[in-house]
Amino acid sequence: MKPIVKKMSSDLEIMSTFNTFKQLRPHLTEEDFLEKINRLKKNNGFQLVSVMKDNEVKAAAGYRITESLAWGKYLYVDDLITNVSSRRQGYASDLWDWLVTQAKLEGCEQFHLDSGVQRHDAHRFYLKGGLDISCHHFQMSL
Repeated sequence: MKPIVKKMSSDLEIMSTFNTFKQLRPHLTEEDFLEKINRLKKNNGFQLVSVMKDNEVKAAAGYRITESLAWGKYLYVDDLITNVSSRRQGYASDLWDWLVTQAKLEGCEQFHLDSGVQRHDAHRFYLKGGLDISCHHFQMSL
């Protein structure tokens, strides 16, 4: 069976992505995950997609389409993760291609994501996927 990229909408579909997202965001709890995803969807236009094969989540991404004065209309990838047991099998590329196509279909002018400085494998993937390192991201915990 060929993998498919699917928007995850129902509560059951959203929860099926939890174990994969937890690998990228270890602070997440199963008890709060659904509520957080639904709040992000309602307040920020967040979308959740997964690469599915044999009814299993192989990779997942959270993204939103937004607009700014600096970048115009753009697709921003909040989260992108391949399940540790499914890495190096092409699922990230399937998801990446889908996200780039989605950005074009939505009329986005740009495609953005931030990545932790320690994620060297991810950086190689993003550079190979056509992204440029175009800025520094600064933050402060409050």
